Amino acid sequence: MSSMSSTDLGGEPGSTLSSLFSEGTVREGNGAGYQNGHPHILTVLVENKAGVLARIASLFARRGFNIFSLAVAPTEDSRFSRVSMVVDLASAPLEQIVKQLDKLINVVSISELDPAEAVQAELALISVNASPQVRGQVIELAGIFGAKIVDVGHECLTVMLAGDPSQVDAFRDLIAPYGIVGVQRTGSIALPKANKSLPDVSSRQSIA
Repeated sequence: MSSMSSTDLGGEPGSTLSSLFSEGTVREGNGAGYQNGHPHILTVLVENKAGVLARIASLFARRGFNIFSLAVAPTEDSRFSRVSMVVDLASAPLEQIVKQLDKLINVVSISELDPAEAVQAELALISVNASPQVRGQVIELAGIFGAKIVDVGHECLTVMLAGDPSQVDAFRDLIAPYGIVGVQRTGSIALPKANKSLPDVSSRQSIA
């Protein structure tokens, strides 16, 4: 799994998505942002061809759609990748977002996931102030959440946590009083629960 970058899915050299963040089209996937909007999970199956992710991001920028988070990784079939995105329905109706995505030639299918019927996960790296006086407290809190200490400095620790986005939000909120030095989150990925299947909002003929 990877977070969004200009090289994902063979993005064109020199292309950059940093402007999308400055324009507010792509927002960090955090709890505060989710609460201020109306998040919804879409999984988009796309062909593994150059520039696909850049075209999706450009589409959202042109239409003014907000993205809380976006993650992409290859599927079990090397011809395709699955894009997991949490979109803000306050910026546009779901039907309009799906319609515009479906116009992209490299999009194979678009599925809508109800959070109640899906398994979500997110990876976060959080560096937090941890002087010797409070280090034990930080380590204990990390252990409660099943987080792993991946780097230790004289005055700070870096913690890695994988779990439901709400779990990541809760851990970040509890660790914040110690002083967060830096945070990097991948954004949500999701699949339907074991007894469910991906509901296609829009799909095309499978590629031979």
